[in-house]
Amino acid sequence: MLRARSMRLLIVVTLLGPAVTGLACRGRNGAPAAAAKSEPQIIWRPVGSWSGHGDRQTESFHGETGALRVTWEARAESEDRVPETFRLTAHSAISGRVLAEVVDRQGAGSGVGYVSTEPHTFYISVESTGLSWTFSVDEGIAGEVVSDSRR
Repeated sequence: MLRARSMRLLIVVTLLGPAVTGLACRGRNGAPAAAAKSEPQIIWRPVGSWSGHGDRQTESFHGETGALRVTWEARAESEDRVPETFRLTAHSAISGRVLAEVVDRQGAGSGVGYVSTEPHTFYISVESTGLSWTFSVDEGIAGEVVSDSRR
């Protein structure tokens, strides 16, 4: 008896399943629902920020993707006619080798630089004379933003 009831339930689900699925995939007016659209996008996760003057080396940090965005600003410390230089360099924290020169500037300024390499443990080296500086590092993570086109 239990076996016969289970068999009937299996037959009903098998026959009605596609019909229920078809109804669920239709919009309010009965037309097929539009598929969700996706757009590739980079999401930036903050890693750290630093400020100071003169030369410095940051602590090491791990980059899961190898894609870094460095937002920086360098301001004159005084009115003296000291040659102003500002250089940021991304290094491997394992070997110390230079992975990318992010900024190499004479005088005050601001901007955004990028590093694109394999996943790594990094540190940033700062070389600066006559300038106060700030910079922040964000890591790029690839993703997709999915929008529901039925809205």
